[in-house]
Amino acid sequence: MSIASEHSGQPGSSDGKTWKAVDDYFYSALFAGDHDLEEGQRASEAAGLPAISVSPAEGKLLRLLVRGVRAHRVLEVGTLGGYSTVWMAGAIDSPGQLVTFELDPRHAEVARENIDRAGFGELVDIRVGPAAEGLRALLDQRPESFDVVFIDADKASNALYLDYAVRLGRPGTLIVVDNVVRGGRVLTAADEASAGVRRLVDTLAERTDIDATAIQTVGSRGYDGFVLAVVTDVDQ
Repeated sequence: MSIASEHSGQPGSSDGKTWKAVDDYFYSALFAGDHDLEEGQRASEAAGLPAISVSPAEGKLLRLLVRGVRAHRVLEVGTLGGYSTVWMAGAIDSPGQLVTFELDPRHAEVARENIDRAGFGELVDIRVGPAAEGLRALLDQRPESFDVVFIDADKASNALYLDYAVRLGRPGTLIVVDNVVRGGRVLTAADEASAGVRRLVDTLAERTDIDATAIQTVGSRGYDGFVLAVVTDVDQ
């Protein structure tokens, strides 16, 4: 039976309640309870941080990607409370390092507590301040290349962050950019964040040193998606 015929006539659902129920089903089947991650989410909520971290499913995906490429060095743009940071740190090959940028000092403080609680304090370097400035300073240090880059910060600067990700990477570096569908608003660029995603996509379409795709997602966090890209060449 072809894929088309297998799915023909099958009812679908765009119901957010169903999306959450499916997320919960897979979570109960495939996710072992992680006290540190759950405690970190509770601590972030208690501290008043916005509930915009990655979902558990995407966090687990990030961990699997880091593990799959046997990454030693991971770069993150947008720490928030450190939830995605802890997911990725748990898969880094030793010796390794995760460098993460956070604009808000309060968010960085909460993230530091969560990361330390999870046992990754020595592995994770949190740098506080505007990411563009921090990435420029990091590039000036000429560090060892990063194996995985996760971008989840202000969407208006996505294209700039992508450029730094390539320059701080190497051929084979994996790049993930979150929140690129934005409930479908990417089609109209009706807000600055969606316009930033459009600039990112235009950049990906023009560059010859990156191979990329975009995946739409639904789940407990609603309708969104992410870009998955691989660096094919680096021109320093």
